[in-house]
Formats: sequence, structure tokens, C-alpha cells
Amino acid sequence: MGAVISVDRAFYDFLKESTQLNASHSEEPLFPDVEVFDGSSFEADFVISMGGDGTFLKAANRVGDKGIPIVGVNMGRLGFLADVLPIEIEQAFHALTTGDYSIEEHAVIMCDAGYALNDIAVLKRDSASMISIRTSVNGEYLVTYQADGLVVSTPTGSTAYNLSNGGPIMVPRTGVLCLTPVAPHSLNIRPIVVNDDTVIELEVESRSRNFLVAIDGRSEKLEQGTKVIIRKAPYMVKVVTRHNQRYFSTLREKMMWGADKR
Repeated sequence: MGAVISVDRAFYDFLKESTQLNASHSEEPLFPDVEVFDGSSFEADFVISMGGDGTFLKAANRVGDKGIPIVGVNMGRLGFLADVLPIEIEQAFHALTTGDYSIEEHAVIMCDAGYALNDIAVLKRDSASMISIRTSVNGEYLVTYQADGLVVSTPTGSTAYNLSNGGPIMVPRTGVLCLTPVAPHSLNIRPIVVNDDTVIELEVESRSRNFLVAIDGRSEKLEQGTKVIIRKAPYMVKVVTRHNQRYFSTLREKMMWGADKR
């Protein structure tokens, strides 16, 4: 049974410009059996993300609460989320048709500015001095971070910005979040792990009178005094995994644990 293929318009236009299959004098469409969609106006049985983990995060954002499983094809470098190699595409697609795959549900967090599969961070702008981040957990005051920023990470995002700032690796689907400061002024400040049903309130003070909020890397400027409230989103992102994929073996490979480079 054949599959109906829908392609994002921007990617379709890129293919039209870069391929030689469609001669400029031809009136035939480039791919006659392919549908083209704009934005998030699509329905599908599976979404295929072709790129690195950044592309996967963008795909997850566009899928949103549709509940469509995402297959990540790694055309980038590291690829924790996009773990299908280009040479494995045919094998992976065959697994989809035969049902030889599993679905993992990954928690999403949210604030007024949007939804994140990996992390939400408040950060200082440019070369401004450090910011003060008054942090409360479920209405109880925790601490005021004096730092370049604060990362609130899901387990999925724990191997991303969280890890680069000294945060712990959290196994997917463990039901936790981690608060990790970015370059804290005090050496006594350490990351803290909380339940993922926790509501986190952040109030930021900055000499520049503004700060950045970054949602899976998509950043926007907010004025000082804006309260950032982070909580678990009402939906999960579904990720397709092959039956031969194991989290710890993937982690060990990507982190090069045990590799002797001498």
C-alpha cells in the first residue's frame, strides 16, 4: 500500500531550487504525487524530521498537541533525538510499515512565550552584567540566583544546554525537571531536580532593564518585571524509536564514554 507524502513548503521550494530534476522549461510539477503544506496545517501518521536535534525540536514545536509520532533522521552532528542515520532511512521506513517500532512519550514544558521539549532558559542580554533571578517552586521561595541565566530542563533536554552548564543527565520519562544556573556568582549554588508537576516562578532583575527568555533556543526579549511561570504542558511529544535502539548504549556512544583516544 502506497504512502501519501506531504512536504513543508519551504523545504519543497528548496528542493525545487537545488535539484536538476525539474528543468526550467518543463511545466510538469517537480514531484507530482507530493502534497505541500504551510506552517502547522497538516495531518499525518508520522512526521519525518531531517536534520539535527535543532530541526527535531522545530518539528516537535510544529506538531504541538497533534499527537503525531516523530521520526528523526540525523543529517547533523550529535543527534540524541534524531538518531536514524541517512544510511538507515530505508530500514527505518520499512519498520514503520511493518510496525517494528516503539513510541516514547516525552514531557513538554511551557510558559507564556511557548512550549519546549528541551528547555526554557532566562538569560542576560549580550554583554550585560549578571541578572538576579528570584525563584519560587510551587509558591515557596527557593533562592535568588545571581548568574548569567537559569535553565529549566526536561529529561529530554538534559543532554543539551543543561549538560553544558554542569547539570545532570536525566533518563527520559523519569518525571522530573532540573533547574541549572548559568555561570552562577556563588560556587555554593548547584543544580536542583524537582518533580515535573512543579510550578516554577521566575522574577528577573537586570541592569539593562530587560532579559532574554529562550525556548528550545528560540529567544525573545522581555522587560524586567515580567514574571516567567514554567509548568508541564498538557500534552506529550511522541518519538519513534526502533526496537534495536537502547538509551544507555546511545548515551554511551554519543558521550564517548569509555573511548580511549590515545
